[in-house]
Amino acid sequence: MKKTKIPIFINGLLITLIASFGINTSAQEPVRIAFMDPLSGAFAAIGTSGLKQLQFAADYFYNSKGGILDGRMIEIVPLDNKQSPTETQIQFRRAVSEELRIIFQGNSSAVANTLNQTINRHNRRNPGQEVLQINYSAVDPILTEENCSFWHFRFDAHAAMKLNVLTDYIAMEESIKSMYIIGQDYSFGQAVSDISISLLAKKRPDIEIVGNEFHPIGQVKDFTPYVTKIVSSGADAVITGNFGADMVSLAKSIIDSGLDIPIYTFYAAYDGITATLGADGKNKIHLIHNETSNPIPTERRKDYIRAYKAANPNRDVTQPRLVNALQMIVQAMEQTQSTDPYDIALALEDMRFTTLSDEEIWMRGDDHQIFQSLHISVQTDEGIEFDADNSGFGLFSKFHVPAEETIIETSCQMRRPRR
Repeated sequence: MKKTKIPIFINGLLITLIASFGINTSAQEPVRIAFMDPLSGAFAAIGTSGLKQLQFAADYFYNSKGGILDGRMIEIVPLDNKQSPTETQIQFRRAVSEELRIIFQGNSSAVANTLNQTINRHNRRNPGQEVLQINYSAVDPILTEENCSFWHFRFDAHAAMKLNVLTDYIAMEESIKSMYIIGQDYSFGQAVSDISISLLAKKRPDIEIVGNEFHPIGQVKDFTPYVTKIVSSGADAVITGNFGADMVSLAKSIIDSGLDIPIYTFYAAYDGITATLGADGKNKIHLIHNETSNPIPTERRKDYIRAYKAANPNRDVTQPRLVNALQMIVQAMEQTQSTDPYDIALALEDMRFTTLSDEEIWMRGDDHQIFQSLHISVQTDEGIEFDADNSGFGLFSKFHVPAEETIIETSCQMRRPRR
């Protein structure tokens, strides 16, 4: 059979077209980001809430507007770690096998520490295939202190920063003469206890610590025995770092006991907690948090909240730091024209970013800790434009500390990779 020769110029044209098609196809592949948190089990509610918020932010800011990096969509890939360090390692191996090199994770600090160690070990052994940890909620100080890492960035104020503000506020309440501390028995709960006791001793040495209680995380169904101890202690106030199902259960027991003292918390709002407390939590539940609650300071942020609520009628924007983290990462990608974790990390260091609340926040390069304003709010039904859990109750800001006043020194001695 006689073979037909393809003219050289046509052959060259075909090669050019194939190469061009390959480039265009690659350019349109999505930027895939992992979200690793509990999506089943006792703490599924907070993990699912975070996933919904991250997915919505990706669509609202980028996918609905043509994507990033000249047309690439953002795909959020959920990974259920069941809030287990062991399952976290399994899901990390899955992420690596699927070439997911940016991982969002926030619950809990024990899991965050496991992920931090796992990523560092992987990155040392696999240069050029590094993975970046985006911590949006795990606030054990150790993550940006002794265990700080080039590959880890925290987008929430850590426990010592929050407690420094919270104890300033408590110190001004002259009626408080005794304090009960209760928390989950793991690194974060222990940090809340130790730091609270230390700071109160300096700021209000007359306040007596009448209880310092730890309980198993995610295992207590009825907190009545614990609340009974609080009542018996005669405490004037309570500090707790509880979150998720443990905060809901503790809140229920507090209601049943009729306890009428201020409860200072990190996570006692939204995800069913505000609805559970209702009128019983009014002027009682206090929350230390970043971003402002009611009143919302800008129309931009109000529009975002309204859009999220329209798309998710039974959910709230509980973690605006997820929005900040995603926007800063995308800014780093656009700035470097790269999705490589090393390039993103370098761009994030010392980045300053303006949030939906028109606040400038700062990612310190020395330890990869974000700095932003901190607020203490109280649960109420007065002056509330955006409530929580469709309950009619929400958070109203009572105390505000600007970002520059939250900055504390770090002991981080970061080992930086070379390229």
